[in-house]
Amino acid sequence: MKLIECHNLETAYTASLNRPILNDINLDIHQGEFVVLLGLNGAGKSTLLRSLVGLVPLVQGEIHINHLQMTPQTLPKIRRDIAMLFQGGGLIRQLSAIENVLCGRLGVRTTAQTLFGFPKRDRILAQELLEQLGLKDKIYQKTSQLSGGQQQRVAIARALIQSPQILLADEPITGLDVVASQQVMETLSQLNTQQGLTIIAVLHDLGIAAAYAHRAIVLDAGRIIYDGNCDNLQEKFAQVLSY
Repeated sequence: MKLIECHNLETAYTASLNRPILNDINLDIHQGEFVVLLGLNGAGKSTLLRSLVGLVPLVQGEIHINHLQMTPQTLPKIRRDIAMLFQGGGLIRQLSAIENVLCGRLGVRTTAQTLFGFPKRDRILAQELLEQLGLKDKIYQKTSQLSGGQQQRVAIARALIQSPQILLADEPITGLDVVASQQVMETLSQLNTQQGLTIIAVLHDLGIAAAYAHRAIVLDAGRIIYDGNCDNLQEKFAQVLSY
């Protein structure tokens, strides 16, 4: 089943609408896929992710997500079916791990409800998610005291508490060491294979992309130049993938 369809997509940041970042993007993402976006810095990888959640305005074309449509004429809407994992995690360092995870529930609560704190069921769910991600002994620890890999898993738990069908991960292992990178990618892989979560991730490491993803999309200067399996990517695209 198609979850995402992009037709003739062109996007640009508000200050430069006459200079599109993405050009003529045509793309389908199916339920349960693990897709990686590859390309040099500035190729449009992160812009494509942000376009899917309405953070970058459309100049032309259409995006269909779960049969809901976005066009240049429609205002961006908060998507309950998509969660985004930003580069660096975007955690509040002075809060505990569980408090950061609970922040993922703010989008479904009114201001008045938030003033009275989070209900018990939300706290139980946040705790269960952290335990599932191997952070049982870090639940009440400040995120500033966690390792980079642990912080990223907290960020994943914060995304999962939104109950998304699609997880967008913008460079989820940038700045992490080899061990932490593997832990984060194993976590994403398990969510994909065991829970059927559809994942679209921006990555730079071709070896990791080949090890975990079903499909690679290579962008160059805002255009898709390859969409297929992850075999022999370096050989096929030596110039555009020379990081």
